[in-house]
Amino acid sequence: MTTKGDTMSRYAVTNPATGQVEESFETFTDEQVAAAVDAADDAYRTWGRTTTIEQRAALMRKAVAAYRDQQQELATIINHEMGKLMDEALVEVEFSAEILEYYADHAAEFLADEPIDRAAAGTAFIRHLPIGPLVGVMPWNYPYYQVARFAGPNLMLGNTIMLKHASLCPKSSAAMERIFLEAGFPKGAFVNVYATNEQIAKVIADPRVRGVSLTGSERAGKAIAQEAGAALKKVVCELGGNDAFIVMSADDLDAAVEAGANARYENSGQICNGAKRFIIIDSLYDEFLKRFIKVSKERKLAPLCSASAADGLAAQVQAAIDDGAKVVLGGTEHDGAFYPATILTDIPEGSAARHTEFFGPVAQFYRVSSEDEAIAVANDSPYGLGSYVFTTDSEQGLRFADRLESGMTYINESGADSAELPFGGVKNSGFGREMGPLGIREFANYKLVTEAAH
Repeated sequence: MTTKGDTMSRYAVTNPATGQVEESFETFTDEQVAAAVDAADDAYRTWGRTTTIEQRAALMRKAVAAYRDQQQELATIINHEMGKLMDEALVEVEFSAEILEYYADHAAEFLADEPIDRAAAGTAFIRHLPIGPLVGVMPWNYPYYQVARFAGPNLMLGNTIMLKHASLCPKSSAAMERIFLEAGFPKGAFVNVYATNEQIAKVIADPRVRGVSLTGSERAGKAIAQEAGAALKKVVCELGGNDAFIVMSADDLDAAVEAGANARYENSGQICNGAKRFIIIDSLYDEFLKRFIKVSKERKLAPLCSASAADGLAAQVQAAIDDGAKVVLGGTEHDGAFYPATILTDIPEGSAARHTEFFGPVAQFYRVSSEDEAIAVANDSPYGLGSYVFTTDSEQGLRFADRLESGMTYINESGADSAELPFGGVKNSGFGREMGPLGIREFANYKLVTEAAH
């Protein structure tokens, strides 16, 4: 019997700027989902295990060219799906192409055999091999970039991909599947599935599927990790963040303010590793806040992904106000999905706001009197994704990097994400790494091969 995962389609392009549903896509039947798993498994066995890195790189470079050739079209799609400003959308498409190109260029180096100096006579080495079909559960805030971080390294390794994208992003996910097919990847190497959470749980349990990568909320991470663990599947989770932006000293305070504003307001604040908590040394606090307010007032913001997202953010801000926080810019009033830049100060200890991720253009400000206090405030969080430190003392910057409980520390810069730099966090921000040399080995079989001496 053919059954739909839902009685109605869950996948639709709803323009957050207008609230209008522009296009709908039917949720897959159970049979369609099963066929996707069959295709991914077949592609793994007939293509992933039989082709060379050079052959896969040739296909990947064709996909890279397609991303660049279709940059405007791809950017327009996500502008309509989740509201991203066109200039930011164009940058995202190019960054995604750079990630795919990076792995096409470097996969052979990263996957080269690693000799082992044996104690006994004979030889030994580690060979990096694919493990099988993988499921990617991806978020709406960076529809192309998040997928490129997962698909690029794993396709180069020889794993195959089943993409379960956010229900807001049905058109961009279909566009990516088309690009990889047109580049020459076989059917099943990259499969887009419009599946329900229940259907994906069954896919994860399928013994042919060997791993899961999730980028999403802490709640989603717990659910997916539980399902993967029950099926003994490797899982990588990149979850939420409440990143600290610490300013201890600055030769150019305006540059530090601009870096902070960029780190907070990129993608209208809908960014997991965005600066959310500004921890400023007492001697600079008042002037930094004054300049940050001025820059914030001038910042052009796109709508949030939906009006309901804006309503939820307003509820978080109101809860902080009810706890005693002061609003020095913005507040709870918003127009549909459009939310104003908002700054909260004097958030009292014990307020849930201090430990909550605000996924939108809301900044929290904290005044500290010392390096130790700055670190204590920064580490007082269940999250540990990224962190930012601005200081004129390079040794102090490195001390912060050692003591901050985060997966990444950026000293005197923001917006430094690049294909060669590993990305990931600790604590409730997840586990595993994407991008850089680490990203291609998360779902690899580190196979030991030995040979006795002749």
